Amino acid sequence: MTEYSAPWSKQGPASYFPSIEKKYGKSIAEWQAIIATFGETKHMVIVSFLKAEHDMGHGHANALVGWTLAGNVAKP
Repeated sequence: MTEYSAPWSKQGPASYFPSIEKKYGKSIAEWQAIIATFGETKHMVIVSFLKAEHDMGHGHANALVGWTLAGNVAKP
């Protein structure tokens, strides 16, 4: 697993992370803890949950879930 801490990459899914943290009020590590509760659940099920329950935009949810399910871990 790759560990990252801010500042995030300016390319790829992680490029969304500063705006995700600012807009939704949780760190990437906190979002990853929420995603981890889903276990082996499919990508789009988790994206749909983030959109429905946390009012997250599709692009932000998709980037966060994809990056997390790829095995990346943000430092708390």
